[in-house]
Amino acid sequence: MSRNWGGEILLLAALLVVSVLTGLMFGHMAWFLVLALSLFLARWFWQLYRLDEWLASRRRQPPEAWGIWGHVFDEYHRLRRRQYKSKKRLARVIREFRESTAAMPDGTLVLDADFHILWCNEAATRLVGLVTQRDLGQAVTNLIRSPRFARYLDDGEFEQPIEIQSPVDDARTLMLRLVPYGNSQYLLIIRDITRLVRLQAMRRDFVANASHELRSPLTVLAGYLDMLATGHELGPEWDRPVAEMQAQCRRMTNLLNDLLELSRLETDESDAPYDEIVNVEGLIRRICKDAEAADEQRHEIRIDVACGCALRAVDGELHSAMSNLVTNALRYSPEGTTVTVIWRAGDNDTAVFEVMDQGIGIEKKHIPFITQRFYRVSSAYSRKTGGTGLGLAIVKHVLKRHGSELEIESEPGQGSTFRCVFPAARVVRVG
Repeated sequence: MSRNWGGEILLLAALLVVSVLTGLMFGHMAWFLVLALSLFLARWFWQLYRLDEWLASRRRQPPEAWGIWGHVFDEYHRLRRRQYKSKKRLARVIREFRESTAAMPDGTLVLDADFHILWCNEAATRLVGLVTQRDLGQAVTNLIRSPRFARYLDDGEFEQPIEIQSPVDDARTLMLRLVPYGNSQYLLIIRDITRLVRLQAMRRDFVANASHELRSPLTVLAGYLDMLATGHELGPEWDRPVAEMQAQCRRMTNLLNDLLELSRLETDESDAPYDEIVNVEGLIRRICKDAEAADEQRHEIRIDVACGCALRAVDGELHSAMSNLVTNALRYSPEGTTVTVIWRAGDNDTAVFEVMDQGIGIEKKHIPFITQRFYRVSSAYSRKTGGTGLGLAIVKHVLKRHGSELEIESEPGQGSTFRCVFPAARVVRVG
């Protein structure tokens, strides 16, 4: 028992002893006991009144008291001081947070579980045209009107950012990223990437223009080389140099064609249309027939395409992606091995295009990077076989435009499997 409670008990005992002694002296002991208890209760009610007055007045210093009530006043006073200091510290942290986010060049919005705006910084008001006092509490889709952004919120896949046009300036491009945090709250970060987009557009335009300009002189060179190869004016000692020049000229032509195709795919970032239905089985048979002719029967190509599926896709883009995968499988496989091409139904109404080879394989450390342009696992081998380093980059962009995924499985010395998974929305079942 604490010392404070001991004082209260001693006070009550003293009052009872005095009332008993007085009752013995004057009689009516019961009334004196009632009087003693009434005095004790009156003191407690008086201390409760003082506590209530102190809490209502919010004075800093507590009332003077002794015993248990002095302990209550002191402890509550210390509790209020700790709470006051915590509130000041929290207010300082919030103020510093708001000052730091206000100084950020990126727009920042705090959203609740229903994507209503709870707070925004100054950069957000500038980038998307928000008015702080008016727009707080509004749904963010009412202020950032973009079908792509609305789909982004509905899908719930927030690992990757999205790019949209600014709602206040069509000439500017914004990158939006949603970060979940706390108790069903979200942080929406808005970044102006107009300069980066313009630089990328300049790069694409440069590549496209340079490729177009180089095609004409390459065509002339190829014509003269063909004429020299078929003629007999130079003598047999020139046969090998002319053949080598023809091979390098073909390689440059293929490189320019791939650059033009990749530039076109990068420029058109919208989704591929759904109105064209492609007979994938016939397309694969044509690709394999052309590949066999170019391969000159150095490999065997096995085809399994009887799955009864067509695709809502762009025929030319599918041809480019699938032919690149088949050509790569032949290019990186030893002579006499087999390349297997499969078109089958996948899980959840998807469709899958697979190319399996028995080639040199790829180390796991290279797999995340091989779809980058000009990335080569083995530069010497790729140049020897005539690769441009752009085939898988084209495949990646074609699949991206069709909402599809590229899966790669490979082991060094055991071959590789390249798998294109097309979503159910693009698959058409045919008879």
